[in-house]
Amino acid sequence: MKVGRRGFLAAGAAWAAGPFVRARRPGRKFRTAVVGPGWWGKNILKAALGAGRSKIAALCDVDGHVLETAVEQVRELSGDAPKAYRDWREMLEKEKPEIVIVATPDHWHALPTIAALRAGAHVFVEKPTGHTVLESAAMRKAARESGRVVQVGLHRRVGPHHVSALQFLREGGAGTVGMVRALVHSGGGGPERPSPNTPPPEGLDWDFWCGPAPRRPFNRLIHPGGWRQFLDYGNGQLGDWGVHWLDQVLAWTEEPWPRRVFAAGGRPVRGRPVLDEKEQTTDAPDHQVAIYEFETFTAVWEHRLFAGPASERHSVGVFFHGTKGTLHVGWRDGWTFYPADSRKKPVHEDAQLEEPDGHNLKLLWGDFLEAIDAGRAPAAGIERAHRASVLPLLGMISWRLGRSLRWDGARETIEGDPEAEALLRRPYRAPWTYPVP
Repeated sequence: MKVGRRGFLAAGAAWAAGPFVRARRPGRKFRTAVVGPGWWGKNILKAALGAGRSKIAALCDVDGHVLETAVEQVRELSGDAPKAYRDWREMLEKEKPEIVIVATPDHWHALPTIAALRAGAHVFVEKPTGHTVLESAAMRKAARESGRVVQVGLHRRVGPHHVSALQFLREGGAGTVGMVRALVHSGGGGPERPSPNTPPPEGLDWDFWCGPAPRRPFNRLIHPGGWRQFLDYGNGQLGDWGVHWLDQVLAWTEEPWPRRVFAAGGRPVRGRPVLDEKEQTTDAPDHQVAIYEFETFTAVWEHRLFAGPASERHSVGVFFHGTKGTLHVGWRDGWTFYPADSRKKPVHEDAQLEEPDGHNLKLLWGDFLEAIDAGRAPAAGIERAHRASVLPLLGMISWRLGRSLRWDGARETIEGDPEAEALLRRPYRAPWTYPVP
């Protein structure tokens, strides 16, 4: 049995109010700049160009090859002739963009976002908001103080089948939900062999790429693209995929945060991480389970990078287990409700995605522009996205320490555990200064 599409703009709770500045001329074009126009940055950029309201004024990247390619592609797509910069600080000062897209690795989200907001720009930044909890809090503070709109790349917030699935839940379709299970399971093979370190390729400023994070030897496992599995720059599968599906949990529940977090996992398949002057491997867990204890339900995250997904009907997404049955909200497989009463037929809605990548960036970018025009908070605004980003970041702290955390979400502190509290931030490498939350 299939159900019809529900309007995604009508679903969900009311958007949080914020001191956002209304655009003076709705429909006008915005001077737009991109920090990090690599693979994913160009996907966002294409969504911006497709909306017809961005003039691409500048692109910035520490990789000269990426930068040169992106500039040429923008010229071909739009006729714009963006200026090329290697330092986002210089770009902000000289170009004074009205919108800044930040599509860097996670460890570079906070500082350009905060600087762009202070320079008066609206910001579209990739998820998760920060690499650490207090980075994310500093980004939220800067957004509140600036009055500008921040949209975070949690595109499942506006994906039509995601929104209609959550509406099905809110209407009581699954009954009382007591447990939620979110997961991403994939292949990945056996033990990981170390990859040799090499000099950085010509045109790449590796020191600037590492920025405020630790400076590892250059390795092609890290750049381009592999940094997500290196904990100096990303937070593994929990930080990369987990934030999407845990955000779906927060989009459903009226509870803003869990009261307790525990995570476990390791690298029994990939092996102990290697890092020396000659070679290195990734260091993120090859499997992990994180438990989030809310007042009225328990949420569980799990992932593995081995064994493959073939043994499971759904290997990506989130399951809401309720008294009437189980709702699975997936990616390319849409959503399906499996009734507890075996005499009833499942209810299904197909996925509604933007191809070729299967993500709804156009919808998210459109919502971003509407939020700027209307002076309202966007669907994946900084307030919501901060809370969603905190969940995987707390999970990684628990995993590192091997013990559960008691989270005071109102004060954003870890209760009774100074060692864990200290991991809400991390030291920055000179000359960079950690932002004040």
